[in-house]
Amino acid sequence: MEKKIIRTDNAPAPIGSYNQAVQFGNILFISGQIPLDPETGTMVQDTIERETRQVMDNLAAILKEASMDFTNVLKTSIFLMDLGQFGKVNEIYAGYFTANPPARETIQVAGLPKGANVEISMIAGK
Repeated sequence: MEKKIIRTDNAPAPIGSYNQAVQFGNILFISGQIPLDPETGTMVQDTIERETRQVMDNLAAILKEASMDFTNVLKTSIFLMDLGQFGKVNEIYAGYFTANPPARETIQVAGLPKGANVEISMIAGK
């Protein structure tokens, strides 16, 4: 099997030494996405709901570039600055998984890149 780098202009460019995603065989590993608007490069930070929506839209763009969608997602990791926001994040997140949601963990963290309040990474397969 060969490692394939997945890259799309419809999601934010990496802000460090990593790729948006790496595909190995039928498995896709998507790096953590924060609420950066790929068109403007600015952070969406007016509400946790809009931040979460932007993160999920960024993830959707990467999945699409790999010819996948949310039905292919096997596992997600959600990183939150404040677990008190979990209910709001979960409500937006759940709207992207209409049936058979993936395995998941949610972790409160001390800090996220660029002052984000939410970051989500995924593993998908086909």
